[in-house]
Amino acid sequence: MKKADVKKLVVAAMFTALAVSLSTFSFPIGASKCFPIQHMVNVLCAVFLGPWYGVLVAFCTSLIRNLLGTGTLLAFPGSMVGALCCGLAYKLSQKYIPTYIAEVVGTGVIGGLVAFPVASLVMGKEAALFTYVVPFLVSTAGGTVIAALLITVLYKSHAINTLTSLLENDSPVSKSKAS
Repeated sequence: MKKADVKKLVVAAMFTALAVSLSTFSFPIGASKCFPIQHMVNVLCAVFLGPWYGVLVAFCTSLIRNLLGTGTLLAFPGSMVGALCCGLAYKLSQKYIPTYIAEVVGTGVIGGLVAFPVASLVMGKEAALFTYVVPFLVSTAGGTVIAALLITVLYKSHAINTLTSLLENDSPVSKSKAS
């Protein structure tokens, strides 16, 4: 395994820990818990790690929250679809605005629609097809705004370039400091 892969795995674990530890910051909307921090983490994963690590972080966060009793099964479709959509959007465009839009559409619309069979078949809840779209949209919009503000600050301070290059390079430490 390359050092860059290990770094990305460690950062993914840190994003998972951040999302789980801040999962208490949620508010109920309809039948779901709206969790804006997960959506912020989805966007950050898209920019720094890519789509597959983003999906992994979303899955691990949802799993841990469910095991701890702080989440619902609806966390899986919303967070994972959103992470995949915004990760692919950033990978293909290398632009932030399409990434933000993809997170909102991926989680809010597609994830909300995918939540319907999860709620009805797995959880036994009767719901209309679009029941979860509005709560998911509210949640993802809040998290995406937080991520956009954070990314704007990182971009203006040029820290985003430094962080990205640290994750891409095999060794950020010069040879003289390593020995």
